[in-house]
Amino acid sequence: WIKFFPALYGALTMILIWKIVEMLDGKWFAQVLAALAFICSAMSRLNLLYQPNSFDVLAWTMLFWCLLQYLRTDESRWLLWMGVVTGIGILNKYNILFLVIGMLGGLLLSARRRIFRDKYLYFGALAALLIILPNVVWQLQHGLPVMHHMKELSESQLVHVSRASFMEDQLIFFVGGAFIIVAAFPGLVFHRPFRPYRVILLVYGITMLLFTYLRAKSYYSLGLYPVLLAFGSVYWERIFTHDWTRYLRPLWVALIVIPFALAVNVIFPVLRPAQIREKAGKFRAFGLLRWEDGQDHTLPQDFADMLGWKDLADMAFKTWQQVPAAEQPYTLIVCDNYGEAGALNDYNRGKTSPAACMNADHVFWFPEMDTIHYIIKVGEKPDGDYLKIIGKVTQTGALTDTLSREYLWGANVWLLSDLSPELPAALQRELRKKQGAYLGR
Repeated sequence: WIKFFPALYGALTMILIWKIVEMLDGKWFAQVLAALAFICSAMSRLNLLYQPNSFDVLAWTMLFWCLLQYLRTDESRWLLWMGVVTGIGILNKYNILFLVIGMLGGLLLSARRRIFRDKYLYFGALAALLIILPNVVWQLQHGLPVMHHMKELSESQLVHVSRASFMEDQLIFFVGGAFIIVAAFPGLVFHRPFRPYRVILLVYGITMLLFTYLRAKSYYSLGLYPVLLAFGSVYWERIFTHDWTRYLRPLWVALIVIPFALAVNVIFPVLRPAQIREKAGKFRAFGLLRWEDGQDHTLPQDFADMLGWKDLADMAFKTWQQVPAAEQPYTLIVCDNYGEAGALNDYNRGKTSPAACMNADHVFWFPEMDTIHYIIKVGEKPDGDYLKIIGKVTQTGALTDTLSREYLWGANVWLLSDLSPELPAALQRELRKKQGAYLGR
């Protein structure tokens, strides 16, 4: 099921691409080009991962579909549907707001600016607001933690993003199929049947300028490309409908498929870590070894994320078994980050008490224990003021997989005992401080 849902969202996105091709009067060859360019790209990697990003791309494509329908028919009901799609997209990921800004800006700068006199545009905005209202209320009640998250993201990750590499990655995403994307731009400019949809160029330009200025991660923009795949594919099909040019169609298919086939073992996690190290140059050429810290590492970041979780969970469970059964209800399992806590709660479900951490949303789920006799600590060794109220620190496990991200962060397992009665109060003070930061206090 974890694989099913992102794959489903990817399949629905491809169906929408085909529907756009049909809307543009494209035939079977345009659909083949669009499908191959979509499958033989970073989209396939994205649609393997259970993350918000696969649905985010689907939501962007649905929003483009509604806009194109409005541009084609001038039927106001599509503006209402745009609001519904926007609301659902925001509930999944706020990233779609950048597309909304790009669309509003593009329409305002185009001959289609009369859209702002259509009451259905505002009914659509109201529909979006009603859909996201529970989230808005929650954010306001909790002091807009999204602002804290964005500040933290900007300071710890986006600061390392190069604007030049952001632009380079846009074409790398599509490997051999990049020429389909490129063709969409002259197609929208010169191909007469595309004239009603030229505002797409403004939407793309404004959204990309926003992302570039804000040093966004490269994949944030992926939702812009399904609609361009449709336009580019139809444009190539038009070119290859005259005389001898139709015989070039197999060549265009090969240009998409062959480079992707050669890069499959780089794009997907099919090689062992040692083999990836041997082919480091190939991975580096695709920018896959660059992590959030802006540095190159031995493995791609999401591959390194796949290592070490079960090892940590097993070590934590063995440590839990060292605690006397009568003391286990008074034992706190605490991790350095939500990834570690999630791993322990998945692998050790039902075998130990839930793992907690003072990181991200977990600061609101931290257990309030009045009595703590033992702590199983996953992460770095305790230091600072806490050592004054911890009697004994025993290392019970060490992560040995040097290629995992947790190893680089010094994640090991510790059993803390002979704890001071002051410890629960000290933890609660730290917890309130962390919660206050998320609540904007």
